Amino acid sequence: MCTTSSARLLGINFFTGSLEKAVERVITHAPAVRSARDTTHAERTETARLGEPGQDGDQTTATAILPPPVAAPKKSTAAILVVAPSAPGLAVDLVNSPAYRDALTTADLALTDSGFMVMLWRAFTGVNLPRHSGLKFMSAVLARPELKEPGSVFWVMPSAGEDQRNRAWLVSKGFPVTPADVYLAPHYAAGDIVDEELVRRIEARKPRVVMLAIGGGVQERLGLMLRARLHHPSSILCLGAAIAFLSGGQANIPPWADRLILGWLLRLASNPRKFWRRYWEALALVALLWRHRDRLPPLAAR
Repeated sequence: MCTTSSARLLGINFFTGSLEKAVERVITHAPAVRSARDTTHAERTETARLGEPGQDGDQTTATAILPPPVAAPKKSTAAILVVAPSAPGLAVDLVNSPAYRDALTTADLALTDSGFMVMLWRAFTGVNLPRHSGLKFMSAVLARPELKEPGSVFWVMPSAGEDQRNRAWLVSKGFPVTPADVYLAPHYAAGDIVDEELVRRIEARKPRVVMLAIGGGVQERLGLMLRARLHHPSSILCLGAAIAFLSGGQANIPPWADRLILGWLLRLASNPRKFWRRYWEALALVALLWRHRDRLPPLAAR
């Protein structure tokens, strides 16, 4: 979906307005969450497993709000999808994953998270694009007082360990995140994603914002599914590791390093074995952007 302030790169309409306008759109898209008084006693007390086995194999249980069984939801445009594609995602997943490219090309808000992409675009075209990193956007969104209301944010976490660390940080900052506000993502296979349990949990909680804090390439496919199936007007944010930078799960990236596009270097230095291949693959973005500019590149031959 094209925004009023956008630039088209690789077939994706990247938002080029101010950070404040982007945050305002996310926060005001959904109405205030319902209060506890709006739920029935049965909804408040039904106990269910909180998430399937996480990506590290952990499980946890908690009291969660579950709705009554409903028929399969029809396609909906109530929710909006926000993506912040990385350079490796653009270089690799955009040309290899149909679901990933659908998520990016139809996103309601695509952020210029990739500093590498922004620098290449300036070198190739002379046009300076504003860079809105996922970390900067996450910090700005969490600064909004509306998100400190109970039930305002629903989190999809990659594992029980990450959930524990991230939730401890959030609670220390005044966010009333409970186990019922968290879903542990199972392992999602390649291709289209279907997760009926997650859809049901979100519809029950009715949050303003759904934060997908799982890996790039997966979160976008999950967000695409959620936007199609959710009837509650939530904002779905695919910001991946941004919360881990804040909570200490990954290398600390101070604002000056994020502003100077050095976050990738700090991540690489913190764990070269994990990240070297990721950034090596990102170099393919040079040829991709030079060859296609504003056009969507074709899918790679299978």
